[in-house]
Amino acid sequence: MNHFLEILKAILYGIVEGITEWLPISSTGHLILIEDYLPFAFSSNPAFKDEFWEMFQVVIQLGAILAVVVLFWGKLWPFSRKKTPEQRRTVLRLWGKVVVASIPAAFAGIVLDEVLEALTQKDIDGWLYNSLVVAVALIVYGVAFIAIERLNRNKVPRVNGIEQLSFKTALAIGAFQALSIVPGTSRSGSTILGSMLMGVSRTAAAEFSFFMAIPVMLGASGIKVLGFFSWIGETGTAIPAMAWLTLLVGCAVSFAVSMLAIRFLMDFVKKHSFAPFGVYRIALGVLVLVLWLARG
Repeated sequence: MNHFLEILKAILYGIVEGITEWLPISSTGHLILIEDYLPFAFSSNPAFKDEFWEMFQVVIQLGAILAVVVLFWGKLWPFSRKKTPEQRRTVLRLWGKVVVASIPAAFAGIVLDEVLEALTQKDIDGWLYNSLVVAVALIVYGVAFIAIERLNRNKVPRVNGIEQLSFKTALAIGAFQALSIVPGTSRSGSTILGSMLMGVSRTAAAEFSFFMAIPVMLGASGIKVLGFFSWIGETGTAIPAMAWLTLLVGCAVSFAVSMLAIRFLMDFVKKHSFAPFGVYRIALGVLVLVLWLARG
């Protein structure tokens, strides 16, 4: 029965990740909040549970990445025989923009994290991954979404397709993506907000955000996996079979749900603004803040 409950938790985490990774409402923030009340309990070793959870909440995103690759394979793969030489060059330029846009997040996630840990003996996760930070970030970005939508209400986007993005604009969007190092901000939310501030249409902003996720998530997952196994090697801790099973289930569910969530968002932004997500963020942020205060 205990194993069944752990699998149910993994399914829940996968559903939440698959939905919230692509909608601008913060996947990490939601996972942190759920983990506060439904942590994994397949190990009695607190240190192992902490290390595994830190890795799990990032690696579960691999399922979400796979959904992007499957859905947008035609746009992402430059070497298809069906493509003309110019179409192949266009896809390669797109990948170049994605790489450029990933530089700020890589710097924030690797360099700043190591500097902070060296100075304070705590990394970014140790300082920021808590309910209070998540609540504040949810509210601040919720207000930002509503404000920017009102600001852009009568404006015509100057960039309507990702092929129109310049490398300079891609780098600027990447700087906004780096802000998502704070849990509760939302990686997709940060990049979409940044894109819209620079005159990019909602559809193009959402699509480019999907593509930017691929190198960022792969890199973050690789770092977390290496860190986890480094800790395992140093401590000699055994990895329970349930750990592998929950990770596999979480990734599989995340993939399946992401396929639906991505399609939903692309259809939604063609007809609606992001303001409803802003309202949701504010409401959730206030609820989290109240619960945090109640817990003392």
